[in-house]
Amino acid sequence: MRDNNKRELILDAAERLLCQISDKDISVEKIAKEAGIGKGSIYYYFESKDDIVNAVIERSYALAIEEYFSSIYECDNALDRIQALFRAIIKQEFSDERKNIIIYFHLQDDLTLHMKMMMTAIKTLSPILQRLLEEGTREGSLYTEYSEEGAEMIVAMLTLLLDNTLFPGDNESRSRKLRMYAGILEVCLRAEHGSFDFLFSPEAYKQAEPAPNRSV
Repeated sequence: MRDNNKRELILDAAERLLCQISDKDISVEKIAKEAGIGKGSIYYYFESKDDIVNAVIERSYALAIEEYFSSIYECDNALDRIQALFRAIIKQEFSDERKNIIIYFHLQDDLTLHMKMMMTAIKTLSPILQRLLEEGTREGSLYTEYSEEGAEMIVAMLTLLLDNTLFPGDNESRSRKLRMYAGILEVCLRAEHGSFDFLFSPEAYKQAEPAPNRSV
């Protein structure tokens, strides 16, 4: 098996486990067993379990970003591209029809894992959103003097709002929070009323149900 294929096999196995049991209950041994390979093989690609989990998170965002870039050709302006970005990140399934691991991570009751999610989101999404904010400012559809800081805050706030551990509640409660968040974005970015209504539409944030736990 080629090196890259085996690395993906390990990440696929870890992702399946993360969708079924807590990060705290996962070990390198369990990942190896799920992948059908020897434990020693894993250490050729990853230094630790945490290294594997971080790689799963980064891959998840990379897949969503790839989906975003495939959809921006249908967008006419910066606001449409911002909408495409967030729809690509938060949706029930990726284009390969796997369950969205990002949503499952948010459902995990693990603050360390949630912090990893937030830091990866900020690192991955903020530079893209910054360019979109600057583009929107040039177009006149929005305005900000602080595109870099604004992008980081927007991503961080959205990640927090979607975190079911920090902000527990049903879909109606989440929709109200996102409605307020959309209003804040409109005011802070001086955007036209309704520019961010997509954020609290039922279709945009259809929550995946957590899978039942199983022993591995």
